[in-house]
Amino acid sequence: DEVLEGRDLSGSRFLVTGVSSGIGLETARALAARGADVVGTIRSLGQAQDTTAVIRDAAAQSGGNLELIELDLASLKSVDAAAKKLLSDGKPFAAVVANAGVMATPLGKTEDGFETQFGINHLGHFSLITKIETLIADGGRVVVLSSQAHRVADVDLDDPNFENQNYDPFVSYGRSKVANALFAVEFDKRYRTRGIRAASVMPGNSLTNLPRNFSEDELQGLFATVGKAREDAGLPPAELKEISQAAATSVWAAVVADGDVIGGKYLEDCAVSPVNDLDNPFADGVRSYALDEKSSAALWAKSEELIKAA
Repeated sequence: DEVLEGRDLSGSRFLVTGVSSGIGLETARALAARGADVVGTIRSLGQAQDTTAVIRDAAAQSGGNLELIELDLASLKSVDAAAKKLLSDGKPFAAVVANAGVMATPLGKTEDGFETQFGINHLGHFSLITKIETLIADGGRVVVLSSQAHRVADVDLDDPNFENQNYDPFVSYGRSKVANALFAVEFDKRYRTRGIRAASVMPGNSLTNLPRNFSEDELQGLFATVGKAREDAGLPPAELKEISQAAATSVWAAVVADGDVIGGKYLEDCAVSPVNDLDNPFADGVRSYALDEKSSAALWAKSEELIKAA
């Protein structure tokens, strides 16, 4: 709300994936509270009417609107259906916020045979956004949520589905978050001629239901590991954000930030994050491999290849 103070978004339309809870819910609420028309995606329409009531209430008070559409990023068939619906509506978006995702899931595969985290966090969003790119208004924004976990491991385009190596849920998550950042780099490069700028966002750590695959003991153990790693590196303790604080950078990138400043960059705390190649997965800043244009082009080509073959 502070980021958007004084902004009137009446007549502007935004697409936000994953609005049933957490950062996506708050992102959509903040936009709707300023009069925006928000299209929010959820996995099941029947389960989200109650959880998204706060967005509707905000929209009702501001003259905005919320429309929900069904989207399961683990299914290219579902992605295609959602894209066709949006294209048939034909209404442009001022920004697309690729917010939905999963974290540190057990080894599994999507409906189309992709490793779960790479398939949902990256390929599902890649397929959706490239299908509807004509709906993104000239001068618009694409905001892709990444994570500090991108520091854990670079993408592996030779074995993206962990078919020839032991599966590690955090390595997989980290790779998927690198893919999110690289997708923003490449999308920005390809569409900046239309004034569209894309960026990735590290929202900050907050207690959403994203770590739902963790027990309470596992979650506390993770916090302890993070704390020790930062202390060993001489860094200040990590701080948990309120969900509204975690959503702030997404909203800033989608509405407020100068596109020429943020285009192709990794953002944190409503600013461009500095490159930091310290070999510490819990340090601040972005690893240079998550901004590498050669890697972003290779990932784009590999993503097209995987989706075409599915």
